[in-house]
Amino acid sequence: MHILIVEDDRRMASLLIRSLTEAGYSVEWSSDAQMGSLMMRNKKYDLLITDILMPEVNGLEFCREVRKAFPHLPILMLTALGTTDDKVEGFDAGADDYLVKPFELKELLARIKALLNRSQRAHLTGPELRCGDLVLNTITHQVTRAGKSIHLTPKEFNLLKYLLENPGRVISKKELSERVWGIHFDTGTNFVDVYINYLRRKVDKDFSQKLIQTRTGVGYYLDCNAIPSQHS
Repeated sequence: MHILIVEDDRRMASLLIRSLTEAGYSVEWSSDAQMGSLMMRNKKYDLLITDILMPEVNGLEFCREVRKAFPHLPILMLTALGTTDDKVEGFDAGADDYLVKPFELKELLARIKALLNRSQRAHLTGPELRCGDLVLNTITHQVTRAGKSIHLTPKEFNLLKYLLENPGRVISKKELSERVWGIHFDTGTNFVDVYINYLRRKVDKDFSQKLIQTRTGVGYYLDCNAIPSQHS
């Protein structure tokens, strides 16, 4: 597996390169986003690790550019910015996971493994997931409801995809944070609720039948029984 690290801190980059190489990964490094972009145009990578606070082009802007050019590439952000708002901004920019510095190398390796496994599984599953008149295409990343196109950010897409993969099952915030974001759930943050509300505005707001349901004190689930599938 080939990993690109975009990190302006040479000491941090050296630590990452050594640790990931010892774990069996092929690793390359760029100290800035511009060079990172050039490297990505010339070589295929399986995972991108990027900082946010970098000179000239910051990691958020870089992440947005990468997500447009490489919609299926797993992106892990490593940054000292650790508030809920910081994390939401990072996920909105297209990151698949977000790890706050300082971090344990064991956790970093676990998250990298989870991201790569998830990426590989995406190529093995069928292209469409359905819940009534809601359709998500895992290949084209198109989402429609009753034929109407719905635009989702990458993290909203991944959250909806996980709900669709588990129709009718009540999923806890802890499970969603770990399976969708790849991070341990912090009861002091509400980013899962924030993204559920984002999805509800886009998926349910204009329809009388609400698909995204809450089981108070337990979690969230998709109610796919109320609406007959277009192909039933």
